[in-house]
Amino acid sequence: MKKEDLQFNKNEDQNLLLLSEVRSRLDKIKSGGGKKNIEKQHEKGKLTARERITYLLDKDMPTMEIGAFAGFDMYEQQGGCPAGGVIVVIGYVACRQCIVVANDATVKAGAWFPITAKKNLRAQEIAMENRLPVIYLVDSAGVFLPMQDEIFPDKEHFGRIFRNNAQMSSLGITQIAAVMGSCVAGGAYLPIMSDEAMIVDKTGSIFLAGPFLVKAAIGEDADQEILGGATTHSEISGVTDYKCANDQECLDRIRSIISKLGDYEKAGFNRIGPMPPKQDQKELYGLLPTDSSKQYDTHEVIERLVDDSQYDEYKAGYGKSIICCYARIDGWAVGIVANQRKVVKNKKGEMQFGGVIYSDSADKATRFIMNCNQKKIPLVFLQDVTGFMVGSKSEHGGIIKDGAKMVNAVANSVVPKITVIIGNSYGAGNYAMCGKAYDPRIIVGWPTAKIAVMGGSQAANVLLQIQVASLKAKGEVITPEEEKKLLDEITARYDRQTSAYYAAARLWIDAIIDPLETRKVISMTIEAANHAPITRPFNVGVIQT
Repeated sequence: MKKEDLQFNKNEDQNLLLLSEVRSRLDKIKSGGGKKNIEKQHEKGKLTARERITYLLDKDMPTMEIGAFAGFDMYEQQGGCPAGGVIVVIGYVACRQCIVVANDATVKAGAWFPITAKKNLRAQEIAMENRLPVIYLVDSAGVFLPMQDEIFPDKEHFGRIFRNNAQMSSLGITQIAAVMGSCVAGGAYLPIMSDEAMIVDKTGSIFLAGPFLVKAAIGEDADQEILGGATTHSEISGVTDYKCANDQECLDRIRSIISKLGDYEKAGFNRIGPMPPKQDQKELYGLLPTDSSKQYDTHEVIERLVDDSQYDEYKAGYGKSIICCYARIDGWAVGIVANQRKVVKNKKGEMQFGGVIYSDSADKATRFIMNCNQKKIPLVFLQDVTGFMVGSKSEHGGIIKDGAKMVNAVANSVVPKITVIIGNSYGAGNYAMCGKAYDPRIIVGWPTAKIAVMGGSQAANVLLQIQVASLKAKGEVITPEEEKKLLDEITARYDRQTSAYYAAARLWIDAIIDPLETRKVISMTIEAANHAPITRPFNVGVIQT
């Protein structure tokens, strides 16, 4: 259809190049601490974290990795922390959807960096929201001591994990822990606060203090096995429930336990037999420009994401800068809220900028979101938004009021929300379109995603003027050439901070995905959410009308 179009081909080439870069970086991340450290694991008779997960999960079933880019480019002075030193995957064990959390002992012996704690908490948050069983594969040296002040004492630090263990247990969420390597100090509580714990003989160990610390503290000489080996905890202390000969036996035991779990109460989201989109999904690469200032028709993106390329558009002739529609994705009924990136005319015949939220669009989206909550239909947000419309005309028209109504509806939604950032995610538009602060069950970005308070060129020029004014106030003269150099430096720094990698490194998004994985991510997320019945009514509280 568009394959002969020059712009289409240019977009396709650029998007495939971006995707190639994502895959290349992921390959490096998946090597963990490197070949030498992987060989050390194997010499001890241990599988690596990723090998353990591969062995455990059902073959030929979909998986979704959370936070693969966590810590990306963040801890260079400490030697790096690929994937945050912990692997988190949503997958299937004995046909049961679970979340698996595995310490990567090839990365600083599995030590906990600040981002490691944040990623573990995100995994538990997903489990708690969706009532998914959690499997912990423990192999960690504990807190990374040089950064202990950023990991240990605060509300969202290390201790919160054990608080979550306790709360998940009270909620009836199954937790199984396998100690497959070190499990020391405060970290020793995690497996024992799980429902069932197992330990691998000769390689697994659990203790509050290791041999050197015990010697220093009380003068006792005790080796690792006597202090906290598999025999000690399976036959003397009773801390663990199962003793396993090796990693494989341990993982087989987990599969056996999971296979016997009872069924769960469903939330009851509507699903029928799935159908692929009628339009070619691969055309997404050619439709989406990598230049975030260029326009495209978001309807064409939706047609390549939904079953049979069919959808029912809500208020199609009103509030055209946001598209709202009912559709199905992999059989699941969904309500889609998407920014229209094409310049459109409003009901008065006035032109509206693509990607900008206007009063009528916010009003329409608010009503649609309320309808989806009323009908118990999960919401999918496709973000490519530069913010709300500004200027006296918009202010007089009540843009703040209409924007607040939309934010209110998003914040109070009780149905699952899934956010896909396909382009820009700027300013209050990020909030209204269900950014991270608004509790999406899963939030992902395409390689073209950009997240910031405002666009790069606008922000760079504002920052430049501030810096130039500061220099002039000190009596310094700046030439046009120096000003341009300064602008280039500011722009480069700001662009780096708005990239999908920067966001994923800090877990502002859960993953950077290939656009062709979008349907899978949405389907798996709704399936997970279907484990958790909605227990509170939808109520928006007080809103300005």
